[in-house]
Amino acid sequence: MPRPSQPWELPPPEHRPVPGNPYAAEGFGPPVEPPRRRRSGRVPLIAAAVVLLLLAAGGGVYAVTGGRWGGSAAPAAPAARKTPPAPETPSAPPASAVPAPEPKRIPTSAEINAGRKPGEATAWVVDDPTDLPGRSILLHDLWVVGDTVVQAMHRKVTAYRLSDGAEVWSVPLPAAVCETPVDPTPDGKVVVVYKNSQAVHGNRCNQLQMIDLRTGQAGWQRELTETGSLDDTIIVHTAISGDVLAVVQGMTAAAYRVGDGTELYDIPMENPGKCYPDDVAGGPRLLVSSNCAIGADRSKSYSLLREIDPRTGKVHWRFRTQAGWKVGKVLSVAPVVLTTLDTADIIGNWRIVALGAGGKLRTTIDARPKGFKYCGDSGDSGQGIQNCPGMVAGRNAVHVGGTGQVGAYDLATGKLVWGVKSEGSTLHPLREENGSSALVYEASRPGQEGGIIRFGPGGVDTKKQVLLHPRSARPTEHAMLAGRLAYVNGRIVITPSIVSGKDTEREARMISFAPENP
Repeated sequence: MPRPSQPWELPPPEHRPVPGNPYAAEGFGPPVEPPRRRRSGRVPLIAAAVVLLLLAAGGGVYAVTGGRWGGSAAPAAPAARKTPPAPETPSAPPASAVPAPEPKRIPTSAEINAGRKPGEATAWVVDDPTDLPGRSILLHDLWVVGDTVVQAMHRKVTAYRLSDGAEVWSVPLPAAVCETPVDPTPDGKVVVVYKNSQAVHGNRCNQLQMIDLRTGQAGWQRELTETGSLDDTIIVHTAISGDVLAVVQGMTAAAYRVGDGTELYDIPMENPGKCYPDDVAGGPRLLVSSNCAIGADRSKSYSLLREIDPRTGKVHWRFRTQAGWKVGKVLSVAPVVLTTLDTADIIGNWRIVALGAGGKLRTTIDARPKGFKYCGDSGDSGQGIQNCPGMVAGRNAVHVGGTGQVGAYDLATGKLVWGVKSEGSTLHPLREENGSSALVYEASRPGQEGGIIRFGPGGVDTKKQVLLHPRSARPTEHAMLAGRLAYVNGRIVITPSIVSGKDTEREARMISFAPENP
């Protein structure tokens, strides 16, 4: 009879560390915290806020006309009197003669697959030749619709075929995309928000564009109305639930029909003057987060989370955090699982909260004693309320990953079900399977290929390698730093979260792996 396995316990001799096996658990109890290192395509909290503000304020490029920024040609200088030529002296070649740096070369799909061994995953890679401004460009949410994966980058939305990465369609936009919802409608429509100009300063995130992700056809377009500071569009958050788009702009929120762009209703404000909507989460349910009791004394502020009927705007239930705490991220809307943050220490003091029927508190989970970091050790990138890499909630458990470890906490009891430590690895839960088991992406790193592993109750004893990525893909995959992930039908799609517009720093746009015979 097999012995019962306990999380974080030392495995039996047949499972203890051997060369090439990094998946043996260590002793029971809180793990030794690994050295904190930059391991994600996201930037730390403070840096991210600066980057995002710059991205929000930044537009396109200046046009140079006749030697002036956007002006007319300079007047010609008067002709000079001819003088005898000076004796020739050696001089540096003109600047135009200095060769430009060579763009970084991206390996092709064929080159990566040529290096794979039997049993390893097949791969495709996208080398996007789009000419980008010479700065960091944000890549937005991944949508999988039909047999395509779709993503917005800079001034276009592009669909790639899942089977081979070939571009299926692309929708160009007048200016850079500044916001996308996590979920499309059930019939594959989405609304992206782009800026009102390409100017470097003074632009707004206020242009709505509906796109049918199944056909690549652009539908209706409209501009968000802005009347003052309460509904400004410097920063906008969106979510889709059913056929309804919820938009938070400034301190107000409204709902629109995705099908035709009709404004349906203003999302009601709780305690006017005291609570203001600040974000939305979509999918099977529509949740609205509000910031309340805003003031100099952060110990008195709190968050209010509400479920809204997307068709009518009726409030189904309310959940209020304790004073001095705020809603961080929504990990799942069905069941409702979220994080809360101490406003006095939003980086170090956080919890996972599961809600039951009617928004009632079900369990509170503190994953910090086992060494887990917020959002898989990536912090808060400053993006929407549903973007939390390294943490995934299923029906039965919440799965928490990060640098060197991954584990699962039961949503009913709040207890750790299983945990695995793997020094040097970065582990990202992808989805829950069979109770509290999970598929986990192990990001590639120097000296180690990436892949997908299944873990369950019993931790390291249950390890099963589901997919092993080829060694030939390691540099390309590692450069993406697991920025954004999508998993569907045995295939994983990986992109960076930020790409550089400099040719010499260019990396692949997207890479995907699947079994040889899916």
